[in-house]
Amino acid sequence: MAKPNPAVFMRQVRQEVSKVTWPTRKETGVTTAMVFVMVTLASVFFLIVDKLISLGVQYILGIGG
Repeated sequence: MAKPNPAVFMRQVRQEVSKVTWPTRKETGVTTAMVFVMVTLASVFFLIVDKLISLGVQYILGIGG
């Protein structure tokens, strides 16, 4: 396949970029907030699971206080 010259390449890039549906500022804000909420929920979940497993291992091994 032959390489297109730079002008043809730039025209093709512009055509492809014009097909992109860019999010609005509001959509970006809502999505960002949801990411922070989900990260917080996941971290709390894994903290609780880690503590429960730690307590279980300490109980089984008899080294917990």
